[in-house]
Amino acid sequence: MKLKNPLVSLCASLVLACASSASLAALAVGAPAPDFTTEAARAGVAFKFSLAETLKKGPVVLYFYPKAFTSGCTVEAHNFAEATPKFNALGATVVGISNDNIETLKKFSVEACRDKFAVAADSGARIMKQYDAALWVKPDMADRISYVISPEGKVLYVYSSLSPDQHVENTLNAVEKWRASVRQ
Repeated sequence: MKLKNPLVSLCASLVLACASSASLAALAVGAPAPDFTTEAARAGVAFKFSLAETLKKGPVVLYFYPKAFTSGCTVEAHNFAEATPKFNALGATVVGISNDNIETLKKFSVEACRDKFAVAADSGARIMKQYDAALWVKPDMADRISYVISPEGKVLYVYSSLSPDQHVENTLNAVEKWRASVRQ
């Protein structure tokens, strides 16, 4: 289809360029994972979450999601909750992160996360910016990006898709590969 108006054509090109670069914005495999400490909630109880402290126990599956209690984010949280025992058996810790406040996350950690894993508050979108996980159209909101971070603090795996469907399966596969490689 040929666009006749050059301004419309330019705008369409810019939208396509921005959309395609947004999916490439995540940190690269092998990059150091930025350390952070923030408020989090698990099973309705608030606590301080430290990435560095958690990595001492094993790899971390850090997944960014746009907003608690929205349909896709609730589905994703249910999926991670269901798979959390598998992640734990491999020595991995799951933590979700969004720009929601801690009171919302206390409820979300019970209802959607089913008391299985922590969800962390990223007020000011500071952490999502460090991880290149902000939505390009709304930079104060997280994109749906999942990271697997090695105990050494390096990014092992990245998956970015607004659909919640493959995040759990893909990150679980990445953790299984990591576990197999450290056993050799």
